[in-house]
Amino acid sequence: MTCESCMERDNKSTDATVDFLLLGFSELLCLRVLLFLIFLIVHLVTLAGNVMIFMAVVMEPSRPPMLFFLCQLSVIELCYTLVIVPKTLLSLTVVEGSTISFVGCAAQMYFFVALGGAECFLLVAMSYDRYIAICQPLHYVAVMSEGLCLRLAMACCLGGSAVALGLTMAVFRLPFCQSRRINHFFCDVPAVLHVACTQSYTRELPLLAACVLLLLLPFLLILTSYVCIAAALSHVTSSMGRCKAISTCISHLAITLLHYGCATFIYIRPKTSYSPARDKIVSLVYTNITPLLYPLIYSLRNKEIREVVRKMLRRKKIAQLN
Repeated sequence: MTCESCMERDNKSTDATVDFLLLGFSELLCLRVLLFLIFLIVHLVTLAGNVMIFMAVVMEPSRPPMLFFLCQLSVIELCYTLVIVPKTLLSLTVVEGSTISFVGCAAQMYFFVALGGAECFLLVAMSYDRYIAICQPLHYVAVMSEGLCLRLAMACCLGGSAVALGLTMAVFRLPFCQSRRINHFFCDVPAVLHVACTQSYTRELPLLAACVLLLLLPFLLILTSYVCIAAALSHVTSSMGRCKAISTCISHLAITLLHYGCATFIYIRPKTSYSPARDKIVSLVYTNITPLLYPLIYSLRNKEIREVVRKMLRRKKIAQLN
């Protein structure tokens, strides 16, 4: 993209008054109604699943650490989908794409990265919980205290917010071309960087730093936890005990692979491989399908969450009968 069509940034207030155009799925005009219905149904089911898990955990008097982290994960996913999906649904009702203000685009990117980053850190905290439960079971209650869980939850949110703030400020300090047509359905970092009017590779550095902090380091920590867990399970003689320990990790592993797999494909790759059409498809999975699968995975695989949901439904049924 040449800089002949770039807007001069003589003052910052000029950019704040100019809108971006999110093209969304404007090339699929004949499928807009079908896509709108699919996204709406998926969004409502996702909200219902996460709200159910959140309410079930909140109503449980005794909450072990894993349930506490699941509750926080549900809150993150609720906010995550609310940041992206409403604007996506709106873009499907407009033929030529929907507009979003400079400040609105920056805010959407910030909350998207902050929530995604908090989820990355939260997956590390959950892997640490599994490590203590399996490798140091006698010290589990003492180590995973309520105070430590609260501090870990706070650290996840603050860490994600700090990285998101730095990345968003770095991206929106760049000059943008006058057309400002973003070939995406939300203000994703690679899509916004693509309309930045600069040929310098330094514009990729903030995204690279964010990927290291939010993806590479947390994944290495999770990998370390599971290496230690695998080493501990290799010394377990009982096959029943080994299977029980593995079953407590399957849900977390499934979500970790989904989350890091999609994020790595989108954000950790060379600039030359950028493809708007392919990115939109992967982002659809990342922002719509993955949040839908999270409550399904945990409700089907996690015995504790199944018991909590059963208790909540039983209390609701008793209340209706009374």
